[in-house]
Amino acid sequence: MRKALAVVSSLLLMSATQVYAADAVTNPTLAVVNVQQLFQSSPKIADLNKQLQSKFKPRQEKLMSGQKSLQDEMDKYKKEAPTMSQKDKDALQKKITNDQSVLSKDAAAFQQDLNKEQGKVMKGVLAQLNTVIASIAKKNNYSLVLDSQAVIYAADSADITKQVSKEFDTK
Repeated sequence: MRKALAVVSSLLLMSATQVYAADAVTNPTLAVVNVQQLFQSSPKIADLNKQLQSKFKPRQEKLMSGQKSLQDEMDKYKKEAPTMSQKDKDALQKKITNDQSVLSKDAAAFQQDLNKEQGKVMKGVLAQLNTVIASIAKKNNYSLVLDSQAVIYAADSADITKQVSKEFDTK
């Protein structure tokens, strides 16, 4: 009796697996999203980039001004060095070196702050994007969503980039 039950349950399990496999072939549960395209075409991300640029623009302009001032000092040194006294040369060289050091520190701090802020913004964007993708995947019963950059081939029907973009930009 036990052997008969084992055989029947094995047959049922195999037939259920075959039905599930057949269902997976007729109803694909995979989708792809072109995340790079979303980042390039999203008005929401463009707005975030503009906000970031406007926030850091004054510091960037200050750095550019300092760089121009330093270049002017270096040009002055090259031009006037032959006629300057040694004391004036040394003073101007010291000022140039000091200004270069300050400019380098300011530029490094600027870059670090910019990278930190970009990281915060990207973290928020990616969290929102993941939420949108998960919502669409649940709604459409996708069991797996991949970035299209990691996929060699996907049918157009599996691409949900436009749907994700539309929902992401409206949130």
